[in-house]
Formats: sequence, C-alpha cells, structure tokens
Amino acid sequence: MSSNGKLTIDGLEIEIRGEKNLLELIRRAGINLPTFCYHSELSVYGACRLCLVETDKMGLVAACSTPPQEGMIVKTNTLRTRRLRKMVIELLLANHERECTTCSRSGRCKLQLLAQQLGVKEVRFGKRDKKLPLDLTSPAIVKDPNKCILCGDCVRMCKEVQGLGIWDFAHRGSKTVVTTAFNKELSDVACVNCGQCVSVCPTGALTVKSEIDKVWNAIHNPDQTVVVQIAPAVRVALGEEFGLGAEDVTGKIVAGLKLIGVDRVFDTLFAADMTTIEESNEFLERLAKNENLPIFTSCCPGWIKYCEQFHAELLPNVSSCRSPQQMFGSVVKKYYAKKLDKRPEEMFVVSIMPCVAKKFEAQRPEFTTEGAPDVDAVLTTVEIARMFKEASIDFTALANKAFDNPLGVGSGAALIFGASGGVMESVVRYVAGLTGGDEVGRIDFLPVRGMEGIKTASVEVNGRALQLAVVNGLGNTEKLISMIKSGEATFDAVEVMSCPGGCVGGGGQPDINDTVARTRRAGEIYEMDRVQQLHKPQDNYFVGKAFEEWFGGVNNQETHHAIHTTYVPRRRINGKPFIVNDSRSQPLRVSVCLGTGCYLRGAYDVIKEFNDLAENQGIAGQLELNGTFCLEKCDNGVSVNINDEIITGVSPENAGEVFKNKISPLVGKTSTKL
Repeated sequence: MSSNGKLTIDGLEIEIRGEKNLLELIRRAGINLPTFCYHSELSVYGACRLCLVETDKMGLVAACSTPPQEGMIVKTNTLRTRRLRKMVIELLLANHERECTTCSRSGRCKLQLLAQQLGVKEVRFGKRDKKLPLDLTSPAIVKDPNKCILCGDCVRMCKEVQGLGIWDFAHRGSKTVVTTAFNKELSDVACVNCGQCVSVCPTGALTVKSEIDKVWNAIHNPDQTVVVQIAPAVRVALGEEFGLGAEDVTGKIVAGLKLIGVDRVFDTLFAADMTTIEESNEFLERLAKNENLPIFTSCCPGWIKYCEQFHAELLPNVSSCRSPQQMFGSVVKKYYAKKLDKRPEEMFVVSIMPCVAKKFEAQRPEFTTEGAPDVDAVLTTVEIARMFKEASIDFTALANKAFDNPLGVGSGAALIFGASGGVMESVVRYVAGLTGGDEVGRIDFLPVRGMEGIKTASVEVNGRALQLAVVNGLGNTEKLISMIKSGEATFDAVEVMSCPGGCVGGGGQPDINDTVARTRRAGEIYEMDRVQQLHKPQDNYFVGKAFEEWFGGVNNQETHHAIHTTYVPRRRINGKPFIVNDSRSQPLRVSVCLGTGCYLRGAYDVIKEFNDLAENQGIAGQLELNGTFCLEKCDNGVSVNINDEIITGVSPENAGEVFKNKISPLVGKTSTKL
C-alpha cells in the first residue's frame, strides 16, 4: 500500500492521501461506487462484489479491499464491471423475498434502489425455494430471513461496535445464513434491543417492530386520552425524513400530532429534568456515605439490560432512577390522570423516541400503575414520520405549535440528554447550582461532549475532586468496565449510552446514521441548548412545583415509590439442552451453560476440558456432557449443573479442579436428570 503518490481513476489523476482502499479514493473522485457489505465504520468484508473495478495490473478487484498503489490505472465503469454488477443484483434478487410493495423498507431499500440505478429490468433466475418463518419474538426487532442478502453488516456492527456477537454466519455455500447462536429466537438470546443492527441493514431483513397501528387505534378510541411525549434526539432527526436535514422541528412535530388527533403533546425534557434532580441527589448521598460508587446512569434501557445480563454485580451501582421515558409515564398515570379525573387505563401514553430498546423498556412488568403500563406504546423517529405520511400531512408546511402545559417545559440541561455526555453535563449543572447558589451562571461542561467512545473528566464538588467518565457504544462500555474492575481507572460517576454518539445515533433514527449524521444532530442539540432560557434543571419552575405538589419534595419516600425502580440479574438464554456428548444410558449428567455471558467467559473451553479429563481418566462412557441455556447466576463465570447442583464461577483455568472435586466423585452414582 502506498500512503502517497498518484493514480488514475477513469482518466482522472488522483492524489493518494492515506486512504486505506481504492473505494475511498474513488468516492473522493466523485464516483459513488455501489456497495452492500462496505461500511466505513466497520471492518472490510469484501463479499458482495458490487464494487468491482478493473485495474491495469491486477485485473478485476474489489475496490473496498484493495489498497491503492502509486501509478495504478483504475476503471470503474467498463462493460465488464457493469455486466457483473447487474448480475450480482440479479443473483441477490433471486434469493430475496420480492414482495416489495408491502415491505416496510420499500422506497428506502438499498437493494431496490441499486436495482433501479443499475438498470436491472428482469431477473433471469428463479425465486427462493421456500419461505422461512419470521422471528417476531423480540419486543423491538423483527427478523425476516427471506430478505437477508448476507452482507454481514449486522454481524460486524453487533460484534465490533457493540461487542455482543448476537448475529453470525452459519453453514456454508448456498445454505449460508445469518442467525443467532444455535438459531435461537431473538427473545431467547442476549440481544439488548439497541437496534444498531437494524440501522445498518440495507434491506428489510431486520426492521423495528412497529406499533403504529396500536397508536392509531388509541387515537380513534373515544374512551382513551392519548398523551404523547417527545424525546430530545427526535426533534433534530425527524426533519431528515422530510428533506429538512438535522434542524429543530419541534413545533412542527407538535402541530402534526395535534392534526392526527392526539389529545396532549408534552416534552420528555420535563421528565429529564426530574431525572437529573433525583439522580444528582442520589449521587450526592452516595458520595456522603462513600458507598456504591461509581454510580452508573440508568437512562439507557439497552445498557440496563446489558448490565443485568453480563455485569449483575454492578447493579447496586446503577442509579435507581427510572429513565425519563418511564418517569414521564409514571407521572402521567399516577398524578396527571387524576387532574383530568381519569383512571390510569384511560390514559394512553405514547413515547416518540430515537431508541428501539425503549419498546422493550416500556414492556417491563415493574413499570405499571394499577395494572396498566406506564407507557403504552413507543414510536421511533422513523415510525412517527410514517404516521404523518399515512395521514397525508405536508410536514414541511406545518406552522409551529407549542407543547401543552404543565408537562411541556424543559431546560437546556434536559435537552442535551440526546447526545453522549448530556446526562453527565446535566448533573454537573444541577450540582454546581445546588452547591454554588443562585449566583452560579451558565455552566457548559465541554470535556464530556463529542463522539469519542470513552471520555473522562474531573470536577470539584465541595472541595472534593470527582472523576467522571462518559461512554457510548457497548463495546466501549465493556472496555471501561474492565478498566474499573482491574483498578486501572477509578471513577465516581459513569454515564453509559448503548448507541454510538448517544441517543442521536439510536437504532430508531433515520437511515443515514453514521458519525457525520450523529455529529450534526448533536451539534443542533447544543445549539438549541445555547439559546434555551432555562439552563439548569432547578430553573424549571414547573418541575419544582410538581415535586412539591405530587411528592412533597425531592429524593424522598414518595419519589422512590413513583419514579425509582430496582433491577435484578436477568436470564440470558432459555431453551432445551444442547447435546454435546450424548451418553444417554449413563447416570451422571453435567450441563454447562452456553448462554452468551458464559460463552464469552469460556464455556466451550470448559466443555473441552471436561471432555479431555473424562477421556484421560477412562470415564467418558459414564458421563453425559450437555450444553444448555441458561442456568442463570452467570455473573462471576461459567455456570455448571452437576447432578442438580449449580456450580458458579467456573473458568477454563479452574475447570480441572471442578472436575476433580465435583464430577469425578459422582461418576457411577445415581443422578437426577436435568
């Protein structure tokens, strides 16, 4: 690879400026070469072959995986490359469900758009042999394997960025599929519903589970009062669906919702201010007692589920505050409903969120009032745009309207919740105002802003230097947790957002969801904050009044009942045992958990060690070794069920000792089947 020099692309001489591959140079030359499997923020896969170009020395090469060389002559638009690209599209369409008119991605599907762009007018190959079933088990994501083109974007996003590895390739050749471990349903694996896989899927293979019809039914039900809350990151992304770019369209959203029949339109910023106040006071209490530090924020439901599944030992450190979405729902159902003389079930609360995991969060059983869910439906940014289009609303022509009171007022500190670092900065603003008094002016805590995966900062409170960390993306979160556990770093407070860039990069945002788009949205949020009259949470008169009227103050027994919660270790994977070594006639059965958490901690190495030891000791024929999902209690290592006794904390390093002390003595004895 040459990091400098020049080469020729379609007769145009181009200087090499450190580009890693030909594709980057070609696109800089103004040629938007088509791709499926290439994503600038993921590793190079090079499988779709759409970016084939002809070179003078190497012949046909994939531009995405070929380093530029000085003096190279590249042709992107020859008869040969055009013919091959069309054939690639035809082959993909032959194995793709072609009911495009009813597909949720119709008009936005990359396969559909490229077929039109490349002039594919017919498919010379047959259709799929059979239609595979959809996976509808997730509360947030729908998997349609009939539309998968094996681009691998979801696999690499989940593995490389989020560090989860929920998706991967299975089988070979024409039988290759993208699926979960052992082809389990999404509800049975460790998916945190972040939706980042959906955000990179170019076809309709992975989509957000829609709740549009549910909301329409509520709007048309005369017995229900429909109340909508709008999250901060939505207002700087919805405009993109209507060609307006990343700009503040809050007033248009309110006007559109009123047009389609919503009764009240409120702002999630109201609840975000409540969250900051409660979380800050909780933080100050912990500092005074020097317990359960660092405190981890609890606004992100993807992070909460991740913590419950993989780091349950950290749950005491997670703030007990509900997320702003769930605080808002609880306040509406428990208090605001009474002002309207309504029962909780007569209030239908809709959240408009950038986040896919909010759909999962809203269905958590702990978030209910008198048996009714605090939040009845969650719509993503894309879904509310679709509702406006269904209603034939000319969004760009709407005149701005204001939120309803009293739950429609929020501070700038709440507004910046939409960007990574916003929650931490909001806490800093509140605490600075609390400790410094009324004379404290504007506080812009710049060290926590930006798209970096891990950011650290320090701030002084009451003479004590506090160490803060802000992390976005679950892969980065795992790195930070490892640093904390190893003692490499010490923090007093940590903000976690599952999605890159925070909520502005949520899985429910419009299609272009890369770093450039996320940065642009965050920039607009900070610009809105810059001119916001209310700067700190305590500046919000309506929130202060609500605390006094409904709770008798902040951070007390009443607030803990209504707007706080608790989290518990969560089962990772359910299902029947997966048989690794079938010896059904033998009495002793040993089951090793193969759930994602245990898998990451070396479950397969434990199984291999048990197998090797059994063979070396000549007792392999007297032992039935199974893999199963899930034994729970997987927080400290691999879990193993030996004759109905759950052994936790097993690792490849101590597997031999466990075998010697727990398994060998039981061989030949009667055991209870799992």
